[in-house]
Amino acid sequence: MTTPKPTREAAPRSRRPRLACLLAALGLLFALAGCGGPGHRDSVTIMVPWTQPEEFQAFYRLVKDFEDSTGFPVDVQVTRALTQQLDASVQAGAPPDLAVLPSAAAVIRYAEAKTTHGGRLRPLDGAVDVGDFQQPFRGLAQVDGVTYAVPVKVDVKSLVWYDPRGSDAPADDASWRSVTRQTGLTWCLGLESGPTSGWPGADWIADLLLADAGADTYAKWVSGELPWTSAPVRKAWSDWHDDVGREVLKGAGGRDFAAASKGMTKGSPKCRLAHGARSALAPGLRKDSRFTFAAPEADQPIEVSGDFVGMFGADNPGARAFVSYLAGAKAQQAWVDAAGTAAFSAHRNVTRYANPVQQRIARMLRPGEHTLCFSAADAMSPDVAAAFYRTVLDYAGRDKDPDTVLADLQKVQDELGGTGVPRQSICADPT
Repeated sequence: MTTPKPTREAAPRSRRPRLACLLAALGLLFALAGCGGPGHRDSVTIMVPWTQPEEFQAFYRLVKDFEDSTGFPVDVQVTRALTQQLDASVQAGAPPDLAVLPSAAAVIRYAEAKTTHGGRLRPLDGAVDVGDFQQPFRGLAQVDGVTYAVPVKVDVKSLVWYDPRGSDAPADDASWRSVTRQTGLTWCLGLESGPTSGWPGADWIADLLLADAGADTYAKWVSGELPWTSAPVRKAWSDWHDDVGREVLKGAGGRDFAAASKGMTKGSPKCRLAHGARSALAPGLRKDSRFTFAAPEADQPIEVSGDFVGMFGADNPGARAFVSYLAGAKAQQAWVDAAGTAAFSAHRNVTRYANPVQQRIARMLRPGEHTLCFSAADAMSPDVAAAFYRTVLDYAGRDKDPDTVLADLQKVQDELGGTGVPRQSICADPT
């Protein structure tokens, strides 16, 4: 069988009539008839955001293995606009059996949702045990001690990528701070990412605040206890503007976040450095072993991210079997193996990584290396995170004084802050 390839807003087709009945209209709502919704015992529906072929192919290998070993068919609904799509399906009373949750805060929001039509996450106790996952990912999968999600894929965001060749390149042992502040090389930066445009800048600003102010201050800011107008937050925004430079920021809003790093593979003088997780880089750059990265020193906190899968269907044994399968070390290792250098696991028993770059990143997620702090916007309430992204685009495009935009963000925080991740769960030492 030839493994299907996804398109951006349409799901691939497999050997059975599966893989997503999606409506094209607005790219948001999927067909409610004939798609095996919650309670349909002959199939499992799962909504995922992995529209890029490399990401989807890795996931689909797990789907095929699960189907072959259990007999449960899986319908995969693929959408780049996962937040909008999932919210629309929940509001329509027809959520998928399983879904990749759009943020860590979404675990709490959907677990605590007051709804009468199946829009709540279902507890996974009895189906999965997250005890083998490292903190903070284990805690982020739980609400009040009850497990509602499985961390299926994690990554490190506090990285600066560069080509070590050339007389002006950073040294092999360069520190994160020296690369960001002292090299004078030009940054590859794109902020365009569909409905979530602006997130690469939000990650970078959060990373700067974490590096300079530390984990405690970072967690207070992310949880809403530290105002957006405070000195540490303002400094992070100003530093981001100064480090990246006005000329790079001016056109960043119209450049795709992954495509922006392509120039590094050609040795372009216009683009020599890139910030962020390995999975956010251009595919050619991810596969080129010549490129290396600078990271915070071992005793410094780092920003991490993760994808979680939660269950909405309460009476589908296939869904419970699939989420249990995804939580196991075998599936976690298989995902890492299939995804090449673009995926990592928080599972303690996943220890095999293919190459030195991947191994070096994986070590950063293990005990004794760093305090791990979850990605800021993904731990904030959805309204605040969306405002954060929009403000990054506005700030980059107009070269505004940060005081004005931060005052506006504080108003959003005061009015719509809602429920984000509790401060005590945002940062943790891996255990």
